Amino acid sequence: MISGRNMATAAEHGHNSWELSIQVDQREGDEGMKFKLRVKGDLHIGGLMLKLVEKIKAPQDWSDHAIWWEKRSCWLLKTHWTLDKYGVQADADLRYTPQHKALCIQLPNMKTIRLPVSFSCVVFKAVAEICKALNIRRSEELSLLKLPDDQKKKKKKDKGPESAFDEILNMDMAGGIYCSLGLYSKTMTPTYDPDSGSPASSTSLWFGENPLTACQPSLPPEELAKLFKPLTMEDKAAINAGWLDSSRSLMEQGIQENDRILLRFKYHCFFDLNPKYDAVRITQLYEQARWTRLLEEIECTEEEMLMFASLQYHICKLTLSTEPLTNSNEPEIDEVEAALSNLESTAFINCLFISLLYRPKRLTLKPYKEYWFVFRDTTISYYKSKESANKEPIEQLHLRGCEVIPDVNVTEKKFGLKLLLPAADGMNEVYIRCDNETQYAKWKAACILASKGKTMAYSSYRTEVKNIQSFLQMKSLAPPPGQAAPDVESMEMNAECFVSPRYAKKYKTKQVKIQSGHTQKRQDMLTTRILEALHNISQLSLMEAKMRFIQAWQSLPEFGIKYYIVRFRGSKKDELLGISYNRLIRIDMSTGLPVTTWRFSNIKQWNVNWEIKQVTIEFDQSVSIAFSCQSCDCKVVHEYIGGYIFLSTRSKDQNETLDEELFHKLTGGQD
Repeated sequence: MISGRNMATAAEHGHNSWELSIQVDQREGDEGMKFKLRVKGDLHIGGLMLKLVEKIKAPQDWSDHAIWWEKRSCWLLKTHWTLDKYGVQADADLRYTPQHKALCIQLPNMKTIRLPVSFSCVVFKAVAEICKALNIRRSEELSLLKLPDDQKKKKKKDKGPESAFDEILNMDMAGGIYCSLGLYSKTMTPTYDPDSGSPASSTSLWFGENPLTACQPSLPPEELAKLFKPLTMEDKAAINAGWLDSSRSLMEQGIQENDRILLRFKYHCFFDLNPKYDAVRITQLYEQARWTRLLEEIECTEEEMLMFASLQYHICKLTLSTEPLTNSNEPEIDEVEAALSNLESTAFINCLFISLLYRPKRLTLKPYKEYWFVFRDTTISYYKSKESANKEPIEQLHLRGCEVIPDVNVTEKKFGLKLLLPAADGMNEVYIRCDNETQYAKWKAACILASKGKTMAYSSYRTEVKNIQSFLQMKSLAPPPGQAAPDVESMEMNAECFVSPRYAKKYKTKQVKIQSGHTQKRQDMLTTRILEALHNISQLSLMEAKMRFIQAWQSLPEFGIKYYIVRFRGSKKDELLGISYNRLIRIDMSTGLPVTTWRFSNIKQWNVNWEIKQVTIEFDQSVSIAFSCQSCDCKVVHEYIGGYIFLSTRSKDQNETLDEELFHKLTGGQD
């Protein structure tokens, strides 16, 4: 006979407690352990971990360990929550595992480091942690990219393309080969050298013994050819689908210890880029720009390809020189001078008058016709002649929200602009041709500002004009007056290292045709063209050359546009959605031409219907669009849009502390 007291004890033992299985992960190289604990549903997570550590009886620091629930793919980080609140029952298989694990991170320069990273915090914080260790400011511009599965399989089968990047450099947050955690200063104020105890200057902080500030040597043409693969729009969309969710942890997204992942500049709006403090950031930006060009992930003309090649050659030559990398040659920015320059720009006349050649799209088969143009504020008006400018214009073009696409060939003295003007039924195309470089620079700068709703009175107008003129000068292959033609024989250069394989192949074909009548070497033509372009940039310092390379990259029409395959509401066919730093572009998949553009500045609100996976965006003037994503989860696109809007709120008046709550509010998709 069982007494009532014994029955109660049995019931309590059977219904209020159970055995919970927990796998304990050790550090790399140590064998794991498995334990069974008898627990109750009201036991909180902190108490569970304490109970587990007492049972392990191992003298080690367990402070970095936390509980991971494999089946639910989530961390149990709220230590005050009970097992019942988390929904943990007897069938749950938990892991007590380190939160920081080694991750193989391929940097923009294609080099890979192994770094301990938090697998439990959200990716936004993990990236900030990585960037802090690498001395990269503005971590919000970067994120982690996972390669598509088909590319991973291809690399496993063919080790050739990875041969140049097989080396993995181990880095420790607390004292590794690149460690700079204690030196990083968010406010850019002097900190102290951990070895000598003396104040560390900005030069030693950012230009000191850090291999990440050095540009990588050019890859041999054979290796480059193995990496090169022409990308279709579908390929680009597949790659862009791999951005990790910034509001979830690495473990929650299937990333395991020692997995290889890419660290890249995701958002192409580089805020407060300062050579004095951003040596690593600028170098890695240059490297990302270099590889996107060499692998033709972004389109550029032959003239632009040669300009980039000459800059890359110049940078490689300076990097290999014996001169120490210092900041002494970089011009200091005088705040008073900058303020006076801005004031002077503000007083600049707010209109342009000129006679230009003009052709709207509907007259494509007809030649350009000359009109008298007046550019005032953010509009262009054109008249039959200068004398009729006091009458009604033939047409007035409103440039706010337009696309400004250069149509330039410096060698052929062709200076054109294509303007894509927003219209109710899509985009209207307008072609304008200027007479010379100066005219082109002024009009392009004015059009760019007008597209953002700003006039020529804006402080950056003159800077924009100078940048455009400098860019045109770099594209010119003619040597400056008084300089001799390049001596090809005196220069050691494997020219095919500095252009994409497709362009190298094109020049090989040309050379085969001309070799019968000439004694030049097989690649002399390409070398000569690169050296011709080199004349215009040969006086640049290393940092100036990197900055020019980045600025030239930013000036390309396709710069920063990420493509996704979507289906717009009411449409029966797939289309491309291009996302740039300031706009969304609807693109016809069959032609690759833009259909219409919407500016972020005109967005009133946007939301996601998570049940049907549809993104809806409302703009000014009662314009509304909705689309479902075909090439990725709609969260990827939603985060891209919200991320750019978040970055637009940054100001130089603020310190570098980010409003993480606002970022997640704009990108997380919560109601």
